[in-house]
Amino acid sequence: MSVGYIDPVAEFGGLLLNVEKPSRYVGGEFGILAKRGEGVFRTLIAFPDLYEIGMGNQALRIIYNRLNNIEGVSCDRAFAPAPDFEKLLREKKIPLYGLDTGVSLANLDLLMFTMGYELGLSGVLLMLDVSGIPLRREKRNENCPIIIAGGPAVSNPLPYSPFIDAFWIGEAEAGFFDFVKELTFLKKSGKGRVALMEKISSHPNIWASSENADTAKKVKRAIAVNFSYDDAADIFPIPSMKIVHNHGAVEIMRGCPNGCRFCHAGFWYRPARQKSISRIAGEARGMVTKGGWREISLSSLSSGDYSGISGLVDTLNNMFAGLHVSFQLPSLKVSSFSLELLEKISVTRKSGLTFAVETPRDAWQIAINKEVTRDSVAAILDEAKKKGWKGAKFYFMIGLPLPEERGSEEDEIVDFIIDIARRTRMHFNINVGIFVPKPHTPYQWAAQIDSETALKKLEYIRSRLKPMGHKVSFSDPLVSMIEGLLSRGGERAGLLCEEAYNSGSRLDAWGEYINREKWRELLDENKEEVDRVLCGKERLPWDGIDSRVTPEYLRRELEKSNNCERTSSCKEKCALCGVCGKKTETANEPPSEENTPQCVFLSGESGKNEGISDIPDLIVNHDLLQVNKNTEQKSDPSIYRVLFAFSKQGGAVFHGHLSLIEVFSMSFTRAGFPVMYSLGFNPLAKLEFASPLSTGVSADFEIAAVDFDGEISGKIPMDDFIPRLNGSLPQGIRIEEAQGFIIQSGSKKHSLSSLLWGFAYKRGNETNHVKFGEEKAYRQSRLEKDSSLFCLRRSEVLARNVAGGAGEWLSYFDAYRFLYG
Repeated sequence: MSVGYIDPVAEFGGLLLNVEKPSRYVGGEFGILAKRGEGVFRTLIAFPDLYEIGMGNQALRIIYNRLNNIEGVSCDRAFAPAPDFEKLLREKKIPLYGLDTGVSLANLDLLMFTMGYELGLSGVLLMLDVSGIPLRREKRNENCPIIIAGGPAVSNPLPYSPFIDAFWIGEAEAGFFDFVKELTFLKKSGKGRVALMEKISSHPNIWASSENADTAKKVKRAIAVNFSYDDAADIFPIPSMKIVHNHGAVEIMRGCPNGCRFCHAGFWYRPARQKSISRIAGEARGMVTKGGWREISLSSLSSGDYSGISGLVDTLNNMFAGLHVSFQLPSLKVSSFSLELLEKISVTRKSGLTFAVETPRDAWQIAINKEVTRDSVAAILDEAKKKGWKGAKFYFMIGLPLPEERGSEEDEIVDFIIDIARRTRMHFNINVGIFVPKPHTPYQWAAQIDSETALKKLEYIRSRLKPMGHKVSFSDPLVSMIEGLLSRGGERAGLLCEEAYNSGSRLDAWGEYINREKWRELLDENKEEVDRVLCGKERLPWDGIDSRVTPEYLRRELEKSNNCERTSSCKEKCALCGVCGKKTETANEPPSEENTPQCVFLSGESGKNEGISDIPDLIVNHDLLQVNKNTEQKSDPSIYRVLFAFSKQGGAVFHGHLSLIEVFSMSFTRAGFPVMYSLGFNPLAKLEFASPLSTGVSADFEIAAVDFDGEISGKIPMDDFIPRLNGSLPQGIRIEEAQGFIIQSGSKKHSLSSLLWGFAYKRGNETNHVKFGEEKAYRQSRLEKDSSLFCLRRSEVLARNVAGGAGEWLSYFDAYRFLYG
């Protein structure tokens, strides 16, 4: 099949300025890996939500990096379009495309969706539809891509099965990449879609919609046995715009030793496995030196349970001391919480305080298998206040299947916050979610709270706490109801989502895009089916999925919840859930099957961590980063300022000014240049642009400057500066000229904006010189003729004539040579 590729800049041009955040759709980021060309197995990892959500997704990054590392395989990326861009695609009759190569999703061999959230189904339907791929799998032919989905949201694949050909059940590292190699071989040997589907359907970790829906076959969850020793670097690509989770991420532990009975991820990702400190340090190094990230999240379901967490943070702080790199621990439970640890990760940037309380009563805490007492929270906050923290965030849930006692959960939540606020004299941000029972957990048989009752409880909590100065946000009851339907429903639940989509509902997790009226109508029309799903039942649609946690264990946990009994953490003793194949609670009992995954806390591996002395020099080839590592910044130091000019063309013209600042800051880190940083809790690179450039305007010679400590002069030759920085920039942005200047302590340090005269604009052979204050009027006159800023080209930014003599302006380089030359 001949494959055409779509160039969004050529196809849409200035029309992209009519959509919100056009940089979502142009690609060209630093570190793109997908390959064009005939003879490759064309795959694409699709995230069924907006770019700024999906680009922070860890599963997408793992699949993208590792598939592109396989010879003969190309893995592109795509995200769901917002309604304004969907409209543009349909008007221009252009299908959705991969951001790396421009391949149409309809021209792939394998289209993969990573599903972290049930409501992503509406995004799946949108991406298929706008690509020209039939929504229903039975309507697809030999020319359509095979569509496979994975991720925790499809642990019950039934609602998605009318639209998805097959489901990878479990973790991709546990065999998926080897399986893609087999599919690649079949494709190269001339096999078509039917043969590939037969191969896919036969895999023990794949639930195929056409094969498994009506059979008793069990599909086992794939678990990465070697997770702790996996040394792959999953870094690229690096977004060129600010995303929701705008930081690097290093997964330090997978799975969780705590058996919180409401938590789907806690059961689905069993057993707990953790990486060594040296491996984490190596990955962090890659995130900094290859990715350019200065903020890194040490991610896991419960970071405080990592064995040796304090030593890990010490190691990382010592490694990156003075390099303005900060670390986050996003999942600290109260029982493993310490202010000493929080202070360690706040060395560069101060972290917030977050408490996932879930339910306020101690007895209810035991019922859900948590331990967050009111006194422990108050004690932590009291100490935190003395150390400079001024507030905290709390998470609660309503609708948990709690033992019946006097007092309502909404009253108890309000009383909890009032008491903590009184004892600490703080105000809080409070988020109240609606509990949605999930498959493969002890609460998979529980009833979900109805929307009307949930809304009354939520409004009550807000009405009581908001007047006291607390900020209260809560879940959307309608969205939670849809989530519950897709979590535990069968095929009919997915078909309702299709009906809503066909009636104009888009990206159902977004309040501004969901068609609320249509969804309410559908839920009312199908009330009997909806109630049957949400009330909990004995026969489970996902019976064909073996999560490796035994049903007997889940039932025991449900009974213990009803009796307010606690189950020990895996750190204390084995709960015999079935995942590790153990028959007794003995830590060193061998597994019953070969290659059975082992919980790190019972295998004897936890605690076998290296210290800083065992870690090699991790800043190899970034020696310049060490120059000002331990130097104190003076109030008026001598600085080495590099003035540089850059061009901005192609898809890069759709990056806004704030994105450009971030792009250059990260590029300097990737290039290994020790830029000076501001002081304070949120240090920023000392980088200045002479004048912001509007989104959509191309440029030949924009002016910017970056400051270094004076001691660096002579260590960054300009013939090295330009190629090194260009090798670290995304597509469309290039350094054209650069020169370094020493500005001595006590000398006036002229800002670029203070020297600004104006601009040169070019159109064909015509050049217009426009003063700064007259630029807006000039652009308006051009817009009346050209209708779009996309037609404008700023050829140079000009400095006022500081040297005297004829003329009003100089080049910035001439002005700097006169001032500091």
